[in-house]
Amino acid sequence: KQAEKAVHQKKEQSKTKCRKARRRHINLVAEFNHRQRKNIWLETHIWHAKRFHMVKKWGYCLGNSPTEKSYRACYRAMTKHCLLQDLSYYCCLELKGKENELLKQLARICSIDTGLTFQEACFLSGRFEGSLNLYRADRYPEDMLGPVTFIWKPRDGSENRQLWIWVHPVLKKDILEELKAIFQCTEPEEMCITEPVTTSVQEEKEVVTSLGRKRKKEDKEGEKAVPVKKIIGDGTRDPFQSYSWIAQTTGIAISDRSMEILRYRLIGPLSHSVLTETLKAASVQTV
Repeated sequence: KQAEKAVHQKKEQSKTKCRKARRRHINLVAEFNHRQRKNIWLETHIWHAKRFHMVKKWGYCLGNSPTEKSYRACYRAMTKHCLLQDLSYYCCLELKGKENELLKQLARICSIDTGLTFQEACFLSGRFEGSLNLYRADRYPEDMLGPVTFIWKPRDGSENRQLWIWVHPVLKKDILEELKAIFQCTEPEEMCITEPVTTSVQEEKEVVTSLGRKRKKEDKEGEKAVPVKKIIGDGTRDPFQSYSWIAQTTGIAISDRSMEILRYRLIGPLSHSVLTETLKAASVQTV
């Protein structure tokens, strides 16, 4: 009897959680997708958001300046160690097709008077990355489009080659339209239209349900909010538009690979050492 009495006298644990637990969303993925409806996050967004002042530019949410005085640390890393920058917001345009046809048309939007072009042997081998200025087709030295960087995929014995061109988000639209014009890539490839991924009603309810109590999610007009949509791709294109085009005559294909290929920049004398220590060659198994 005394034991049973002690159990009943024991105070019940409070069901009220702390403020941090009550504000924690059950489905973080759905919440992050909801917050990326207008501006896309980079893969390193969470790390930057905790340490940088974030700005919204070119359809992305980017780190602008650090919240603490880290300029000396960054300078020390660049001069003596290694500093890494996330440049994944740069847009990647992929070209596939025969090497001769690619070089023939690319020569129309660049000039050897400005420096090395796409057809240099050191760049064609795929060992080095090149940079140059692009112009409107057959309009050099007028109508400059802007600077780009590019790299060829190393040869595999076939006449078909693959070229990646990296452009700034501001220049992407004009350069993409010019490439489509010179290669006559007007036909979208099959299965190239991406649609937003709409979360289910249950996930939407989980996002707006806290651990302590439930609250209704409404928009500014007080009506029921629309389901969360995740934008596939990057902030520089409409998710309902095609991202790959092909020329029926030459077979040249142009694809928009923005946010599909990450890009990082390593600065400093120990950059090569960091890469060699981080990347390990995989063992090739022959059947």
